[in-house]
Amino acid sequence: MKTGATRIVRVEATPLDIALRAPFGISGGAQDVARNVLVTVELADGTRGIGEAAPFPAYNGETQEQALAVLSGADGAVEGREASLENWREIATAFRVAGGSGSGSAQCGFEMALLDALTRRAGLPLWKFFGGAGTELETDMTVTTGSPAESAAASRDIRARGIRQIKVKVGGKAGAAHDLERLRAIHEVAPDSPLILDGNAGVSREGAVELVRGLKAAGIVPALLEQWLAKDDLEGARELAELSGWKLAADEAACTAEDVARIAEARAAQVANIKLMKSGVAAALDLALEAKARGIGLMIGGNVESRLAMTFSACFAAGLGGFDFVDLDTPLFLAEDPFVGGMRYDGARVLLDDIASGLGMELA
Repeated sequence: MKTGATRIVRVEATPLDIALRAPFGISGGAQDVARNVLVTVELADGTRGIGEAAPFPAYNGETQEQALAVLSGADGAVEGREASLENWREIATAFRVAGGSGSGSAQCGFEMALLDALTRRAGLPLWKFFGGAGTELETDMTVTTGSPAESAAASRDIRARGIRQIKVKVGGKAGAAHDLERLRAIHEVAPDSPLILDGNAGVSREGAVELVRGLKAAGIVPALLEQWLAKDDLEGARELAELSGWKLAADEAACTAEDVARIAEARAAQVANIKLMKSGVAAALDLALEAKARGIGLMIGGNVESRLAMTFSACFAAGLGGFDFVDLDTPLFLAEDPFVGGMRYDGARVLLDDIASGLGMELA
């Protein structure tokens, strides 16, 4: 390897706006366009890696403008540094100190692009870099907020795609009674589908009790309750697990390894949803290790992302192994796909075996 060949010579960030087929609604609001950021890292030998920052204002308040500002302001801290697969975490830390901590999605987009460049240059597929445990996952698909009729129709479409597990967005202003109607309608058309019920921290304690009682009365047993309550209400989450007898997943509450330690000590969840956009790739690796050490199950998810970021998350989860829940469906909601290569869908199967190096992706 030539000295200086892997020096970072350029970090570039440009808007990546992709329309959705229909608004993607969660308890905190809806998004009709994925207003993301394409990140490019170029090495001195001309190798280029690409990554994606996917802020989602309704999820955690982050915006495209914030991500672009952080990427533009922090690039000076990493340009000129010699990069390698041994020191990428040091470079990620330098980016974080320079401003990446102000936007988890920007931090993630930079780390993605850096690792894509380095593994691409090494001829190493990212799934193998993360451990090589496998090249295939089974994803769920989401029913976003809407009416009971819309929810039933979306569930029929999901099953027609060959996807077995259904994730349902609940919570928000419509209230528990409305969600119960939707869930009964979904259960009627897909009675054998395991259901993940995702509140995005938008369900009150009272609403949670009403939902649990209504679900039990309807004979609906969810596979997982994901972050119904406010992210800092760990006591409420523990009580919800005891009341329902069902598994709980922490999402908004689980952004770092330290968060997972607190959740485990409070017995507030049995699963942690790892989204790389929350804090970046290095932080997600630390979170996964902490969760495994504490007997917390793993879930991989994301914001409203293209196949670029979803391919990276799939490589992360398949490479590490041990993920019981997989939620990598948002590219199916986008009106166009600006990339070639990377992961591919076969019904519920997410397949990575075509990737020869890095993410294996380019702009179309």
